[in-house]
Amino acid sequence: MSFDIAVTPTLQAVATPDEELLAQTLQARVRQAIASAEQQREVIDAVEVQQAAEQRAARLRKAERSLSRYSQETREQTAEAAGAAMDAIIESVAATNDRPDFKKLQALSVLENHGKYAGRAIERVVEHLLPMAEIASLRAEAFALMSRARAVEAVAQDRAEKVLGQMRDAVTEEMVLPVDMSKGVSGALLTHAAGLKRRAVKISESADRLERSYSDRLRLAGVR
Repeated sequence: MSFDIAVTPTLQAVATPDEELLAQTLQARVRQAIASAEQQREVIDAVEVQQAAEQRAARLRKAERSLSRYSQETREQTAEAAGAAMDAIIESVAATNDRPDFKKLQALSVLENHGKYAGRAIERVVEHLLPMAEIASLRAEAFALMSRARAVEAVAQDRAEKVLGQMRDAVTEEMVLPVDMSKGVSGALLTHAAGLKRRAVKISESADRLERSYSDRLRLAGVR
């Protein structure tokens, strides 16, 4: 190491002069630290809640698609059954000159009833259950992101404290030794945590908008 302290009073010590190797090492340590943070119990719990909420919303979307297909099929079957029932009534009277035979109306009634309740189920899913599930999913995702951010910040804090502890001898010799943590692993972790927080805020705002829209629809429909 060669320098003139009179000319260069501000010094920078690095683990290696190889900038590419330094960057690779930094990235590897950051990835390792993030992986460690995301194994914390509170993060795992938050992610599990998020996954459960996402699965709930996905199941409801699948249910809506299945009910829509069933409703379409039922409408087609009902139309066909209605025609067959009318023909049967007409033919029963034409053949016997007696009272009409309404037996085929029983099957038609069952189809119509199934179609009616399938439509009501679709309405409930689309207007209530799915919006509520999507709001819950967004809230859970935002909370999981914030949990991850807090865990990463805690790891960054711990690393920073250890680094400062290791530098106490140098501080004892020179009295004051400024350290720029932003260029090391701790700084990279804080940047990562800040990104997670920004994503969490945006997702939370999306949940707020969806919830307001849902509440407005209920109010216009006279539902409290």
